Amino acid sequence: MEQENKGLYLGIDINSKYTMISYYQLHMTEPQTLSTVMGSETYQIPTCLSKKKGMSQWFFGEEARQKVKNNEALGVENLLEKALSGEEVYVEHEKHAARDLLVIFLKKVLSVSGIAYTKWPIAKVVMTVDSVSMEYMELFSMVMSKLEIDTSKLMLIDYRESFYYYALNQKPEIFLHDVVMFDYRDSDMISCVLERNQHTTPQMIRLIQQNHGKLFDDKDRQFSQILEQVFQERIVSSVYLIGDGFDGDWTKLSLQYMCQGRKVFVGKNLYSKGACYAGVVKDQKVDWPFVYIGENELKLNLYLKVVNDNEMQLHTLLNAGESWFESKGECEVILDGSPEIDFFIQEPDSREAHVESLELTDLPKRDRRTTRLRITATPTSDRDITIVIRDLGFGEIAPSSNRTWEHSITLQQEQIWEN
Repeated sequence: MEQENKGLYLGIDINSKYTMISYYQLHMTEPQTLSTVMGSETYQIPTCLSKKKGMSQWFFGEEARQKVKNNEALGVENLLEKALSGEEVYVEHEKHAARDLLVIFLKKVLSVSGIAYTKWPIAKVVMTVDSVSMEYMELFSMVMSKLEIDTSKLMLIDYRESFYYYALNQKPEIFLHDVVMFDYRDSDMISCVLERNQHTTPQMIRLIQQNHGKLFDDKDRQFSQILEQVFQERIVSSVYLIGDGFDGDWTKLSLQYMCQGRKVFVGKNLYSKGACYAGVVKDQKVDWPFVYIGENELKLNLYLKVVNDNEMQLHTLLNAGESWFESKGECEVILDGSPEIDFFIQEPDSREAHVESLELTDLPKRDRRTTRLRITATPTSDRDITIVIRDLGFGEIAPSSNRTWEHSITLQQEQIWEN
């Protein structure tokens, strides 16, 4: 049990400019963010490498840039984008796959966790990025494999989902009402509002994101106007300010307005900490009475009606709220009756389900209960699922016909949130 509690949940916030890493263990009160500078709260590690001239020695982060500045090394910037697009780069006339350089970078980032990383097993590595894609998933799966980390321990989420996990892992009074985050890392001010529907079980979560554009000369007054717009007709319990844009002493008016009956938090490592919490929730280590159905999550539950121990049951193939590009449902059943399979499709906020039947045309005629089928359900988007059924036969009694049947299930685009 102690070994299980010591397992590491690593949250890595990575983008084109910087990377941050936090870690969490079940006995800790909250995730801790690591710095490359001992005793410092400088958590941002520039996402770059440099190679010492004439040697195969690599530097990363701020040290990499400093070595380039001192003319001691040759640098590689835009590392994440180059790795994502499969580029090759030349460093001192030597060709390198950008993906291999990203492996070197992340290996060095993981080494920041020091003794904890080498002493305790990794429970989950949760990567958080601005926008999730299959390309990101394939890239990070390759990186984990080369780092000899089991890819089943990899999880990929976007920044909005990191915010969701972070906000709802705080004390209940912090999210008693709506929670608002402002992300001011780049030139634009982005807001994200977290709403809870407390009339559903589990509670349905909605995140509303808005781009407010650039802030110009009088940033404080302009931001105050954005606050009034976002808070309009809302009861807001807490506000999070994320990013370099909030550095300096320019938020006097806006901060005064924010603090009227609300908790306000300022920081830069919310996403990496939220990623740690995401891993814990994914591993079902905590009670989690919430479901967030974002653009990366499945919008439907998929069930199969089966008889088990003479009792009719619904067997779950896929769950709404799971990441669609990580999900896959599979089971084997014995056919009893007519050659067709009924699939039950249910939206997460509905008690009703509709049924779609797949007829197994040209299935060999056999005695009852002598046909075994393998059913695989693979999402192709957040609303589309491909069903493949394969005839396995029944051993020597009924050899397999090797026939397969394919069926597509599509959930029509419609609003799934109800107030």
